[in-house]
Amino acid sequence: MFDRDIWQEIFHSIKNNKLRTFLTGFSVAWAIFILVLLLGSVNGMKNGFTGQFADDANNSIIVRTGLTSKAYAGFEADRRIQLRNDDVAYISKSFPKDVEYITPIMNRGATTRFKSETGSYSIRAVNPEHLFIDKTKITEGRYLNDNDLYKSAKVAVLGRKIVEDLYKKDSALGSFVEINGLPYKVVGIFEEEGRDDNAERIIYAPITTMQRIYGQTDEINQISLTYNPNFDLTQALNFSDRLEALLKRRHKVDPDDQAAVRVFNYAQIFSDISNFTTGLSTMSIIVGALILLAGVVAIGNIMVFIIKERTKEIGVRKALGAEPWQIIKLVLLESIFTTVLAGFFGMLFASLILAIIGPNIDTPAFANPSVSISTVVTATIILVVAGVLAGLIPSIKAANVKPIVALSDK
Repeated sequence: MFDRDIWQEIFHSIKNNKLRTFLTGFSVAWAIFILVLLLGSVNGMKNGFTGQFADDANNSIIVRTGLTSKAYAGFEADRRIQLRNDDVAYISKSFPKDVEYITPIMNRGATTRFKSETGSYSIRAVNPEHLFIDKTKITEGRYLNDNDLYKSAKVAVLGRKIVEDLYKKDSALGSFVEINGLPYKVVGIFEEEGRDDNAERIIYAPITTMQRIYGQTDEINQISLTYNPNFDLTQALNFSDRLEALLKRRHKVDPDDQAAVRVFNYAQIFSDISNFTTGLSTMSIIVGALILLAGVVAIGNIMVFIIKERTKEIGVRKALGAEPWQIIKLVLLESIFTTVLAGFFGMLFASLILAIIGPNIDTPAFANPSVSISTVVTATIILVVAGVLAGLIPSIKAANVKPIVALSDK
């Protein structure tokens, strides 16, 4: 393979056919360029989709309710289903081995003030288990604890953006912030793994505190929970179906009513995202492969012409005792060299574009487009195989040329 004479012949052939070599190589380079960009874009979309859910546990479920759409069990349609504290206890009791963490949630608007700075945010009342469901990262202080819940303490955990808005250069931890006219002690500051600005403009407070302030109620807006993390997709979906059926039965809702009790399982969302991006990746590979195939055919045709031009030379080689495999090797090496070199430049150019613009793209649906090492290795293997395929038929044809016929060729 590293015979100096062979490589001199290869370079001599390329040098004498510069335009032809460039045009055929360009088709391969363009195919790899498109393939890498497509795969990088698909990865960017996947990163964007999954990044939107980075601040939630993958095995989480959210339960919300609304108005019934059907009459059932003696109740009329358009009846509002209201979740309460005992629904949380009922779920935990009904699925002791399936539920990992669970919390009631109450959402309210929050007019917030610290000194002369004011802002409008959301206050979310939860219990301490919410920390593990929402993947909240505490950067200062602590999260809500059982003692806060037991005492209905007016304590709050502020999002990073709220601290930036209200506190400027002041220290937030340990201060008292006014929320809807009442003072709350700031016991912690958090940020979200997904770095979602809206998610970091939320205030967390104990659920018992909020229920006491809002009329000694036991009403909640929704329930958030995580299930056994060892569940596969089928088990996860089966659990959410059982949970939905349980709540519908408890609240006298028609089993086919999809409006009254809504159970959102993140497993289904991640499965849909995975299927979608897999489909895009497959489509990208098919498109890139078709373009690459066109390049391979072009190189194969060029190699046929080269063999035609060098028929007499090949005849002389065979007359002097050259073996068929030596002729095949000569043609294959030229084909592989042209394909791999052109493909490498296409792959390098596409990778540079992704490396330059990738870090500057960060939108909810598209983030950090890039290609993995495995993709680069796979592309390299494809290039070598493509080079072999492009030169295989011409090389076999060259090896089968009879010396007497080749020498008489004009």
